[in-house]
Amino acid sequence: MRDGEYVARVRRHRPSALLPLIARASASYSLESSWLESPYRKYTPWALADAARVSLACGNEYRKDASDADLLQILDMYVRLEDYFLRDTDEDALGRWLLRASGEQMTYQEPVFQDLARAAAMLTQTAGTREARCLRPGWEEELLGTSLSHYVGIAQLLWASAISCAGRFDPTSLAGPSSERICAEIPDTTIMSVAEEHFVIDAAAFRQDNDRARMTTDPLLRRFEFNPLRGKPLVKGYGPGFLAPVSHLIPAKASPLGIYYTGVARFGEAFTQDLGDLFEAYVGRQLGLLPDATVQPEIVYGRNKARSVDWIVVTEELVLLVEVKSVRPTWHLRLASERRVDEVNRMLGHAYEQIDNTAALIASGHKEFAKVPTDRPVHGLIVTMEPFHVVNAPVQRPQLPATTVPVTVCSISELENMVTISDAPVGRLLLERAADAQRSTYALREALSGHTHGRNAVLDAGWDSYPWRHAAAGQMSSESAGTGL
Repeated sequence: MRDGEYVARVRRHRPSALLPLIARASASYSLESSWLESPYRKYTPWALADAARVSLACGNEYRKDASDADLLQILDMYVRLEDYFLRDTDEDALGRWLLRASGEQMTYQEPVFQDLARAAAMLTQTAGTREARCLRPGWEEELLGTSLSHYVGIAQLLWASAISCAGRFDPTSLAGPSSERICAEIPDTTIMSVAEEHFVIDAAAFRQDNDRARMTTDPLLRRFEFNPLRGKPLVKGYGPGFLAPVSHLIPAKASPLGIYYTGVARFGEAFTQDLGDLFEAYVGRQLGLLPDATVQPEIVYGRNKARSVDWIVVTEELVLLVEVKSVRPTWHLRLASERRVDEVNRMLGHAYEQIDNTAALIASGHKEFAKVPTDRPVHGLIVTMEPFHVVNAPVQRPQLPATTVPVTVCSISELENMVTISDAPVGRLLLERAADAQRSTYALREALSGHTHGRNAVLDAGWDSYPWRHAAAGQMSSESAGTGL
């Protein structure tokens, strides 16, 4: 199926008829992997997102109505789109295909609880080690128009409404008696001003953003480009209130990644630097949850005051050298462009070298590292703010620096899961994974599945700072008091 045929099929229908069908379908299959239960497994969030994007960018109102059968046909055409892989003559064609496919699909599969809880846990509950340039008192109101707690609470409210109301949020609902408790937590004026500023877009602005986001004219790569619905997940002008074509994208707007893009647009590189400092400290907080482990911050050594990896973790089984990189895959990786190798080395290459240098200093008995034991294996862990989905696989690992110790790249969500394992020592799991030639090339989460996990206290504290958590707790307290409990 050629991309032009697919686009023409989407354009056959009025956006005002097709978009509500997409939104309702997205709301119906909004839970993690619930699309597996959809008809013919066609209703994936990435397919729905692209159909919505094409309709908003290319559709017009002088077309036909749309039915559920029409939407199913469109989604079926999406699945059958001709793939760049079929004409790719690059010797790394398989690796390039994996980069595109993972960027297209796996970004919709990150756990919402962790994404949202991490926003407060990192941005308001973690202390950085350097003087902030942007993230100073008052930054939340200046950037978001309200506190971070309320901002995430508004995202949760919009998301819940989209799921329960066929993909729609109607502002008039805030005036009803059923919304009194909601507006007691966050005033309706705040909800509306934040929603309009950060979450809502109209068709004209969407088309402009879509044109600016285009990175290639190749129709085989079009669907892998940035979708402006990631920046503004609600659209107006298509029925009452706001429509969420893909409800999965609403909470993502309030995740650290969503806030990162909002902050960079407002403050520039200074926001990136502040966020990087907080992220490094946040990783240290997560490592501190490991039982029976000693966590040491970076070591400054030598005349030139050089620095080791960001964190050194000592367990009974191994020494884990942790380097933190507050980076995220760029469009060169999402589209697997000719610059993909240079780009991944730019973002991660130094981390591999830093781990190897630190391992050598420990092994040589360098005086500043005397407290780090040398009687056990040494492994490296590179923690990124966003997942680099196939970076450990043979299709990409050889493109990065070679090391003398095993090194794994993992996302922060994987680390948050790793530190809560309660039925086996984490060091042993890492050693077993590294010893397996095949499993060591998988994402770290594969080695964590099937194990018992405890609660992550850092994430729980972040989640508990949001308004609806407080409201629920207050209601439970009132009900308990009323019954004499």
